[in-house]
Amino acid sequence: MSTIVSRLDITQIFCDVDDLCNQWENLWRQVPQLPSTTGERRSTSRMHLSEVMTIVIAFHGSGYKTFKEFYKLHVLTSWREAFPNLVSYTRFVELMPWCLMLLCCFLHTRTGEMTGISFIDSTPINVCHNCRAHSHKVFKGLVKWGKNSVGWHFGFKLHLIINDCGELLAFSLTPANVDDRKPVPGMTRDLIGKLFGDRGYIS
Repeated sequence: MSTIVSRLDITQIFCDVDDLCNQWENLWRQVPQLPSTTGERRSTSRMHLSEVMTIVIAFHGSGYKTFKEFYKLHVLTSWREAFPNLVSYTRFVELMPWCLMLLCCFLHTRTGEMTGISFIDSTPINVCHNCRAHSHKVFKGLVKWGKNSVGWHFGFKLHLIINDCGELLAFSLTPANVDDRKPVPGMTRDLIGKLFGDRGYIS
């Protein structure tokens, strides 16, 4: 498992992410801030947002099955020199939602070039085991039941468009019960050439 992780250019990932965070912070300072509510406590951490984002991105290329396993067995043991301000696993999980918006922005900067040949498909993203769907609270009101060739699942559906080189061109996240054809117009607005998909995308 460590061999897979070692192949990641963690330094390059961090530099790219940190550049984006610095640009965002410069723009944020120029926007008039809303007055703070009396008694409001802002979340602070000794870890920089770019460090949190880098670790989250690295997990998806690490080969580990769960983030908890990745963070405790690899990050805390092998990456302390690269990230001297590491926090506990529990604290890190609390910080992860704060970087979601910037992660989406960063993903948009990683898109490939249009080659005239594109492919579209979707994959389910379960938020919990089906037997616990009735008690799920984290994404309550946002997720739905969906069905594919494998069976029923509770969560979201991720739609992706890639070029013939495997580079990402567009993406969309919808509840699991949304028709595959619905997000297509928005995802293909700037595409040219031919788009290939399975029968689920045929009108």
